[in-house]
Amino acid sequence: MPPASSDPSAARGSRAARPVGTVTRGTTNTNRLRRMDRWIAHTLGPALRAAEHPPVAVDLGYGAAPWTAVELSARLRAVRADTRVVGIEIEPERVAAALPYADPPLLGFRRGGFEVPLDGSRAQLIRAANVLRQYDEREVAAVWERLCGRLAPDGLLVEGTCDEIGRRHVWVALGPQGPRTVTFAARLANLEHPSDLAERLPKALIHHNVPGRAVHRFLTDFDRAWAAAAPYGAFGARQRWIAACGSLAGSWPLVDARGRWREGEATVEWAALAP
Repeated sequence: MPPASSDPSAARGSRAARPVGTVTRGTTNTNRLRRMDRWIAHTLGPALRAAEHPPVAVDLGYGAAPWTAVELSARLRAVRADTRVVGIEIEPERVAAALPYADPPLLGFRRGGFEVPLDGSRAQLIRAANVLRQYDEREVAAVWERLCGRLAPDGLLVEGTCDEIGRRHVWVALGPQGPRTVTFAARLANLEHPSDLAERLPKALIHHNVPGRAVHRFLTDFDRAWAAAAPYGAFGARQRWIAACGSLAGSWPLVDARGRWREGEATVEWAALAP
């Protein structure tokens, strides 16, 4: 199992092997991915704890500052102390800027892209947040397949989008065989309607949020359930969300339950929303 790289030579990357992908806009803020990380720690926790060797997690395309990788490392180490996080970026200058924050062997940074350079190892987790938003929808399936090919047998790819300060997220979770679930997560205090999350749909779904498509039907039904649960708002937005999810579960295959709904999440089977 390779250590997370903190060698400045990693910032330069290999001249012979150009990273796969294009440079992202790089916008990042502290705690932007907290909701996603919280879900990952809960969902992936059993696999992390059961791994025979120190598990490796990848923050792919962490952006112009290393905060999301630093935070992911802290949150996963709370689940398993020897988890190793590798932040991967295409832009050499971003890698060089991140190196002072490395904590080898538990946190490191290196240059790379969708090839996910891990010196032959496979990742327990690849998180690609706000990376595919700039790509064409026709490119998504091939990227998913390539990233899933870098996962351990029980590994997880989490790919999705959030707003700049982490109030609204939607992400797809994939295993080595492909997509499994879609999670909608929000800071409930300032959520008007569940369909407000539509603007954060991942690239694979965002252009399908039109009448007649599954994701549009789902968000429409979620809004109806939210409206019907308005009386629960007297007890707070969390209780209203829980009631709406409970109603929605009668007609859509939600795979989580009240414990996750309390966190402002709702996770549905991918097959129910797939284009």
